[in-house]
Amino acid sequence: MKILLCPLSDGGYLYPALAAGRELRRRGHHVGVLARSSAGPVVAEAGLPCAVAEEFGGHRAFSATWWGKTGAAQYRAVLRAARAARADLLVTSVLCNGALLAAEALDIPVAVVGLSAHLWDYRSGGDGEQHLGRTRESRTRDSLDLHAATREEVGLAGRAPRWAHDPLLGDALLLRGDPALEHPGAELPERVAHVGPLSWEPAPRQGEWEAVEEHMGRTGGGKPVVYVHLGRFFGGRTLWPRLNEAFTGGPFQAVVEQGRSTDPAPAPDADILLVRKPWMGPLVDAADLVLANGTSAPVLSALLRGRPLVLSPNGSEQPLLTGACVRAGVAVRDPKTPSVDLSALLESVSRDEGLRSRARALGDRLAAADGAARAADIVERVAQAYAIPKENHEYAISRPR
Repeated sequence: MKILLCPLSDGGYLYPALAAGRELRRRGHHVGVLARSSAGPVVAEAGLPCAVAEEFGGHRAFSATWWGKTGAAQYRAVLRAARAARADLLVTSVLCNGALLAAEALDIPVAVVGLSAHLWDYRSGGDGEQHLGRTRESRTRDSLDLHAATREEVGLAGRAPRWAHDPLLGDALLLRGDPALEHPGAELPERVAHVGPLSWEPAPRQGEWEAVEEHMGRTGGGKPVVYVHLGRFFGGRTLWPRLNEAFTGGPFQAVVEQGRSTDPAPAPDADILLVRKPWMGPLVDAADLVLANGTSAPVLSALLRGRPLVLSPNGSEQPLLTGACVRAGVAVRDPKTPSVDLSALLESVSRDEGLRSRARALGDRLAAADGAARAADIVERVAQAYAIPKENHEYAISRPR
C-alpha cells in the first residue's frame, strides 16, 4: 500500500505522524511525507522520503499558525502530491480540512492523528463537564463551519460528502491519550479510538544535550529543574513576568522551550535557560516537574516520564487539555492571578506525592500502549474496509478497537 503522510509540519503534529509512518514502513508499506521544506531534516532523520509542500503549492498550508486560513492551499497541495505518489491512503493531522477534502476528492481513505484528548462533541455522555474555555458544542460548531467553508472554496460543495456525520474525523481519528483524559462516562464517536502517545522525536546533535546540561550545572547552583514549554498565547497573558518572578532567587531553575511563543523576555538575573530545540525528552528527564500551556506534546512527554504538571492555558485546545489533566489528577492549573505565587505553586506540586504517583501510573499506561502498532493496525483496517464495495461500507467500518 502507498501511504502519504500529510500532517501539519510543526513538531507536535509531525512527530506522531512520523511514528505511525515508521511502523507502517516496517510492515512493508511505501510511506512518503508531504511537509514544508524546514521539516525536511527531521523527516530524513525519521528515515522517510519527503516531498516539499512548497513545490506543490502548499506555502504556509502545513503550519499550525495558519491552519484556519490555508485550507484551500492545503487541499490543492495534498491533491497534487497524492496523485504524484499514487497514494492509496492519507494520514493527516486533526484540523487539516484540506487533507480531508483531498481524500474525498481522490476517493481514498484518510486516517487522522488527533491530540491527547477528544476536541469535539462526545457521542453521548459528558454531562456536567466543566469548561475552562469554550464548550465542546461551540468548538464543534465552529470547526464544522470552517470545514464547510473550505469545502465550498475548493469546489466540493455540490457533492454529497463522504462523511455526512462527523466529517472532521476522517475514516479514523486516533487519539494519543488515554481514556482517563476523557470526561467520566462519556462515549467517543464512532471511528475514534485511543492509540497512545505515538512517541518519536529527533535525537539531539552530538554535544547538544551536554551543553545544556553543563549550563544548568554551572548557573543553576544545583537547584532542581522545571521544564517550561510555551505554546501560542492566543491573545492571552504572557507567562514571562511570572516566570521571571518565580525563577529569580527562587528554589528552582528553569529550562524554557520557547516553542511557538513570541518575544521571549527572560530577566538578566533569572535562573532561566532559553532554548529552541526540536526535541524535549532529555530536558523532561532532567526536570523535577513540567510547566506548560496545555498542549499535547509536553503533556504527553511529562506523563511518559512520570512528571507532574502545572498548566497555564490560554486559547484553542489548551483549556480543554488542562481540564482533562486536572480531572485525572496529574496536573494543577495555574490561575494566573497575582494572589497565587507561581514559585510557591511549583514547590507545592513538587512535594505532592499523590500527584506524582498518579502521573507515573498514567504514564506507565501510555508507555505500554505501543501507539505506533495500534495506529498502524487501524490504518490497515481502514484500508481493508475501504476496498470492500461501497454499498457495504457502513457495515465494514466499525469503530477500531
